[in-house]
Amino acid sequence: MRETVFWTDDVPARERFERWRSRICDTHAPVVMRSDQADDFHAHQRVRELGAVHVWSTTFPPLTVSRGPKLIRRSDPEVLQLSVPLRGAMHSTWAGRGEVACGAGEMYAHDSSRPFTSAFRGPGDAVSRREGSFRAAAVAVPRALLPLPPDELDGVLGRRLPGRTGVGALLSGLLSGLTTDLDAYRPSDGPRLATVVLDLLTALFAHLLEAEDGPAGESVQRSLRLRVQTFIQRHLSDPGLGPSMIAAAHHISVSYVHRIFQERDITVAQWIRTQRLERARRDLGEPALAEVTVGEIASRWGFGDPATFSRAFRARYGVAPRDHRSESLRRGRDGAGDLVDALSSDCALRAKTAGRTAGESGGAEKYQ
Repeated sequence: MRETVFWTDDVPARERFERWRSRICDTHAPVVMRSDQADDFHAHQRVRELGAVHVWSTTFPPLTVSRGPKLIRRSDPEVLQLSVPLRGAMHSTWAGRGEVACGAGEMYAHDSSRPFTSAFRGPGDAVSRREGSFRAAAVAVPRALLPLPPDELDGVLGRRLPGRTGVGALLSGLLSGLTTDLDAYRPSDGPRLATVVLDLLTALFAHLLEAEDGPAGESVQRSLRLRVQTFIQRHLSDPGLGPSMIAAAHHISVSYVHRIFQERDITVAQWIRTQRLERARRDLGEPALAEVTVGEIASRWGFGDPATFSRAFRARYGVAPRDHRSESLRRGRDGAGDLVDALSSDCALRAKTAGRTAGESGGAEKYQ
């Protein structure tokens, strides 16, 4: 469980806003930022990496962040982010939907693959700059790890979500605790905590979607499908994973397992293979796993035969696993610098013309 902490107060005042922008681009995704306090920007961020799941706490002055189509085409970590305001409020638009305001006790979720703009403000009764800062906890997870079809998941994105009651309260409390109880966890707790966060996030979204369903039978069917998909994701490394194993674990017939997936126009085997390939693709692009062989990664995700894995990978992504790894690692090493340099020039021009600092960056992605 890796942890990183960043304080803008550790750098000269004139560099703080630019360093903060660069930091956010590195830990999240390339964005444009604007702030009326860019001249002396006091901000803090603490990130805990629970494998592919990242949680963090952050405090910063009033700020506007946007991410448009150009930046999305340039770099997209394909993650879903859920924010929990703890002080102040955020006003956000996502994917062309109307503006949503969220304050303390509420939550807001969006993904990195579509445009958004968020304005963050501190409490209105603050008497100093520091007291007027926005504070929040948040989590980012790869969308592929959530056992919800994209069209259903979109139903909970870009809207205000409850954070004071039920599953929402459990999730917001966990995120806050993970970023404040600094000495309460061991490195080995990371994978277990990631599973807990994913389960609560899935439970929250499923609860909200079921509340909007029509007939009761649809809710039961959706709940069963989610349980089955979650079970599959937890057992992707098991070469024996298949319809019989799934049916036995859920006390249903094999034919019913097939029926669950046929309703989504996909077979059980196809869904399992897609999930395994996506996990392998992410591992191949992870610098920390550069010394792990392609065969070992394939085996880790349930592929018993390297040749079968290579054929399936090429068929889905149009490139061999080794070539994908080489290109991903090369982009991670070399791609960030040129983009940062180019957009830093744009930052300087904006500062001269608008009296504030803004810019774009393609900082090294952690979510690849």
